[in-house]
Amino acid sequence: MNNQKDNQQTPQNHTQPYPYYAPPQDNEINLLDLWKILAKQKKLIFILTAITTFAALTYALLATPIYRAEALLAPVAKEKGGQLSALAGQFGGLASLAGINLGGGGGDIEEAIATLKSKAFINEFIKNENLMPILFENVWDKNTKQWINIENPPTLWNAYKKFKSILAIGQNNKTGLITLTIDWKDPVLASEWAGDLVERLNNKLRKEAIMASEKSIKYLEAELQKTSVIEIKESIYSLIEVQTKTKMLANTQDEYVFRVLDRAIVPEEKLKPKRTQIVIIGFFLGGVIGIIAVFFRQAISTKKT
Repeated sequence: MNNQKDNQQTPQNHTQPYPYYAPPQDNEINLLDLWKILAKQKKLIFILTAITTFAALTYALLATPIYRAEALLAPVAKEKGGQLSALAGQFGGLASLAGINLGGGGGDIEEAIATLKSKAFINEFIKNENLMPILFENVWDKNTKQWINIENPPTLWNAYKKFKSILAIGQNNKTGLITLTIDWKDPVLASEWAGDLVERLNNKLRKEAIMASEKSIKYLEAELQKTSVIEIKESIYSLIEVQTKTKMLANTQDEYVFRVLDRAIVPEEKLKPKRTQIVIIGFFLGGVIGIIAVFFRQAISTKKT
């Protein structure tokens, strides 16, 4: 009976949990394996690093040095007549016809900077200073005084773009001071150009102011003969007086728009290239290229096997 009961009993399945171990992956690489790969291929890394460093050193030694000449300028304060502004409402139409600005004149400096950057001003400077052979000396034959490629010489537009790239003008919003810089391979020319640009700009705007005043005075004097109204005559006399003062000031003030606080001197230190930085960058870049080359080479060999 016991045997029958035992046979009738359903055997119990006793399952015991077993720890699961992931099979090792052949493509898993730990830091030690990486280090072993790099150490094994250290010769390749050294060669690529040496080549890149040598190339950077060669460039640093052969690159044309660039110097920066810098001039610090201050806007010349102009006397904006309160009397002139008071006439704006009363006599603004006639003043406008006479070419007289009755506003505050706050945009004078911005206009002067815009003139300094303009194509007309820079092109005139390039032509007057005969800078084309200097800006494009690599295609200029000094012996024959001609362009090497006569059929396709550089144009004035090319010269403007090149000169604009070496010229920089910045204004400090807090102090109002203006910095003019010229970056060029000849430090003497860089300092001369910086000084000449400011001088030419002052002369140009000064002459334009004198011509504008003379034109305004001539117009106002003609209008003075056409009226018999005392109030209008007094207003015209006031406008003539202001224009006469403007003309007188322009004739006696060489630094008409910008006053030079710190003249551009011949720079002695190179702006670029920074040889030490270039060599250091070349060294680290070579190391990175070497490491990438080693891993790339290792990946190719692994796929083949």
